[in-house]
Amino acid sequence: MNATRPLGYWLKLVDSLIDEQFAATLEEHGVTRRQWQVLNLLEQQPATEPELTAGLSPFFASPDEPTSVSEHLMELVESGWISHEEGEFSITDRGHVSLMKLSELIEKIRTQSGQDLDGSEYAAVVATLEKMARNLGWDPDAEDN
Repeated sequence: MNATRPLGYWLKLVDSLIDEQFAATLEEHGVTRRQWQVLNLLEQQPATEPELTAGLSPFFASPDEPTSVSEHLMELVESGWISHEEGEFSITDRGHVSLMKLSELIEKIRTQSGQDLDGSEYAAVVATLEKMARNLGWDPDAEDN
């Protein structure tokens, strides 16, 4: 039966299982997956709200997600994990420390999801999915990606 299931089934199932694992792990520490992703983006460089929304736009495709990061940003500012000055958001020292701790937990989930794959198998899956996305019109250089 499993061999006859289409690609879409497996993509949605794996995505759902990843979301469940991330949500359970992050919720234990009082942060959502989107907030964790915001912290990761801000770890790279300060950004405006539109830049953060654009950076996370693929994750706002589901109907149960907000269309912007506003709510997530305000909660992170209130927690002291990020600051907001002159229109830009930046990660704080407290946010950086929290992100490092959360990243260790997330890395365990990633390791678990690929535990029976060798490096070349994982790389092949990722490369194949990227090719399929390009075949379906995804352009990594487009501004809204």
